[in-house]
Amino acid sequence: MGKIRKAVISVHDKTGIEELARFLVNNGVKIISSGGTQKRLEEAGIECQAVSNLTAFPEILGGRVKTLHPIIFSGILAKRDNEHLKQLDEQNIEPIDLVIVNLYPFEETIAARDCTLDMAVENIDIGGPSLIRAAAKNYAWTTVLISPDQYDELQEQLKNNDMQTSAKFRHHCAVRAFEHTARYNSLIADYLKNDLTEIEEFSREMSISGIKVNNLRYGENPHQSAAYYSFSRENPLNNFKQLHGKELSYNNLLDLDAALSIVSDFDENFVVIIKHSNPCGAAHADTLLDAYKFAWESDSLSAFGGIVGLNRQVDEEVAKEMSGHFFECVLAPDYSSAALDILQKKKNLRLLNYVPGQIDRFKYQIRSLTGGFLVQRKDNVSFDIKEGKVVTRRVPDETEWKAMAFAWKMVKHVHSNAIIYTTDQQLIGVGAGQMSRIDAAELAVKKAEQNLHSTNRTVCASDAFFPFKDGIEALAEAGITAVVQPGGSIRDEEVIRAADSNGITMVMTGMRHFKH
Repeated sequence: MGKIRKAVISVHDKTGIEELARFLVNNGVKIISSGGTQKRLEEAGIECQAVSNLTAFPEILGGRVKTLHPIIFSGILAKRDNEHLKQLDEQNIEPIDLVIVNLYPFEETIAARDCTLDMAVENIDIGGPSLIRAAAKNYAWTTVLISPDQYDELQEQLKNNDMQTSAKFRHHCAVRAFEHTARYNSLIADYLKNDLTEIEEFSREMSISGIKVNNLRYGENPHQSAAYYSFSRENPLNNFKQLHGKELSYNNLLDLDAALSIVSDFDENFVVIIKHSNPCGAAHADTLLDAYKFAWESDSLSAFGGIVGLNRQVDEEVAKEMSGHFFECVLAPDYSSAALDILQKKKNLRLLNYVPGQIDRFKYQIRSLTGGFLVQRKDNVSFDIKEGKVVTRRVPDETEWKAMAFAWKMVKHVHSNAIIYTTDQQLIGVGAGQMSRIDAAELAVKKAEQNLHSTNRTVCASDAFFPFKDGIEALAEAGITAVVQPGGSIRDEEVIRAADSNGITMVMTGMRHFKH
């Protein structure tokens, strides 16, 4: 490619820029700069040429137009062949070999609570992305950097290659540059879309952008590579922060997300134990300790190696109780110092905290398909169980109402087909991910019996309607006294008659909770 002889530097984040610029100048590189970057370099005694001196055109429109000029862009975009170099020579333009640019802080600006639309618009960078894209397009000859974390590698390249960069390095830098500008544009579009009162919810074109938090050891299985990305730079772990323990895995993160979704639905002292994205134990109680004990007793066999989610600070008593059980992760809003002392004795136990209420900021869920993806609004609609329709002759008593309210909150977090049995405070049987609803109903009984729970006088929640009366008959045999379900089957009347004939009270919500 030839030695780097001329560079454009225009950075908002000035971390490390003085050291890099001094290195470049000491090695014969001419620097072109403008605005705050030019001022910073000159104050540090580093020689640079103002863009306006090079272009013979002043900065105008309050700094909105600085670098957008043919002299700059011709120097960046020129191929190093005879035809392009001849044209540059005819216009008295020198090639530009290095572009170092980072952008106005649009993401940080819109994250501020006092951000106005005008503030956001003024932090939409125009010249910066244009410079980056031009240099990235011409990566065969031009090197482009968009972040201070690239400066050390650039210096190593130049030191070891007589002030040249390798083709591979330039190619990698170009890919990162285009990814960076794509995410920047996506953030702007999303922000402006939110300010419109009338717009199609799911746009004709949609981009998904994220920042890599870290590579993972592997994906669901060891032969699958994986990485974790966050949509937001503001909160790099998205919803939680790790305090202790070994590296999080792909499956840990899926289960932690499931735990966070469930604990966020409850205001009272609540504990859930997650296994393979499904709750195997859950309970609420007057104390967090009792809630934990009941959740563990829901299904202590399945809880082994699971993930615990709590919606209160973990204190010493709860930590002592948990320390006798094997878990992969514990997720809570906070931990007392005594609790941390106890739990951190388990070297590999991952301890994480989260900020309550943060999950409500995220309105949509994204799932991948081969060659595409699905987007939907999250299933976070609150529902007062007493707004449901009692369709049987017998009306629920107060205990049954409370139990159905708990069961209906829980069932939406269980994979379909889903049937669960609960008391008014404890999950005691789960039938998850079954191909038929009768199988789910029978499995939930089996799981309850395995853990020495009686299903007699408990309630059932079903994530979707009962297609046949056999499901109700299975519930009656198990001693279930109340059922909450969406309704909507062509055989609803048959199902209701089966409930009435078995003395079961039934509430229909008109709302389905499939979770595939």
